[in-house]
Amino acid sequence: MTRRFDGRRALVTGSSRGIGAGVAERLAAEGADVALVARTLGTHATLPGSLEETAARIAKYGTKVEIVVADLTDEQQRDTVVPLAIEKLGGTIDILVNNAAAAIYQPLSDYPLRRRRLMFEANVHAPLDLMQAVVPGMVANGYGWIVNVSSGTVKPWHGPPFTWVEPGTAMTVYGASKAALNRMSNGMGVELYGQGVRVNTVQPRAAVLSEGARVLVGETIRPDQVESMEEMVEAVTALCDCDTEFTARSSVSLDLIDEWSLTVRGLDGAALPENPALRTEELA
Repeated sequence: MTRRFDGRRALVTGSSRGIGAGVAERLAAEGADVALVARTLGTHATLPGSLEETAARIAKYGTKVEIVVADLTDEQQRDTVVPLAIEKLGGTIDILVNNAAAAIYQPLSDYPLRRRRLMFEANVHAPLDLMQAVVPGMVANGYGWIVNVSSGTVKPWHGPPFTWVEPGTAMTVYGASKAALNRMSNGMGVELYGQGVRVNTVQPRAAVLSEGARVLVGETIRPDQVESMEEMVEAVTALCDCDTEFTARSSVSLDLIDEWSLTVRGLDGAALPENPALRTEELA
């Protein structure tokens, strides 16, 4: 297998479980040194997975794997992330994947300000701060890839009448924060165009049932509304190696796989026995 990320240094937030852990594993499997970032080192009180477990799992690939513990909703803590990652990996960051997010679903009619602020700290301000921190090194090197993981919840409802599935309008603040992330990514990509730094967002077309997503919507979602972890990771990692002309874009995972004729591989980079069927159903 060709190790397309040999010699590159990557920073992946929210990598204790779910999409972040999957992306970190795939990057390491293909040769990248990876800094794993999450709020806590050990096991979460209610969710499986931890930074320690992710680091142990991907150590087998033989690349450097480092851990940075930081609460990205805390401005002072997140300011330490990139400097620590650079120090531990031994050089500037070539790939930044902003995957960490806060998702608190609640109707707007009684959505408290404290929770709104938390969501925007995690989903907008933290990714932008990390982008600003890695950009100088990327520009100096003449290359870099920034991938921000977005969400299908950015789409507004159209009507009336209005058709939606649970959790419905309770996703509005989360979707608004991800829409802001899309716009920030677009603007950053435009600003950096011509300097070798690509900035893109990608969202799943359907739901990726990570550990956190199962808790939030696992009881309400239909099997035809789900895409595999491998498909989402394939799309993310493709954007970690895209051409300089592909920047300031907002992509959808399965659409990108189809457009670029990508072969969906396992998290270890190996061919799957049978590629997951590309699903065409979308979340309402």
